[in-house]
Amino acid sequence: MGELSSLPNIGKTVQQQLNEVGIETIKQLNEAGSRQAWLRIKSIDDSACINRLYALEGAIQGIRCHNLPQEVKDELKEFYNNNK
Repeated sequence: MGELSSLPNIGKTVQQQLNEVGIETIKQLNEAGSRQAWLRIKSIDDSACINRLYALEGAIQGIRCHNLPQEVKDELKEFYNNNK
């Protein structure tokens, strides 16, 4: 597996999806941000849910997605609802 799998919340499937949409390094993920990365994944996998968005944000912040602050989850949920 690649370097993305060293991040919290990034397993084999999410790493493969990130690679498929052109995000292959931690730097590229950080530059894209969780929202853009999720939109790219959503373009190839319509089943991409809010939990995947939380996972991507957690990976960028270096924490498990369950530990994201509630205000961050609320902002991501609003984004998700506007883009699902």
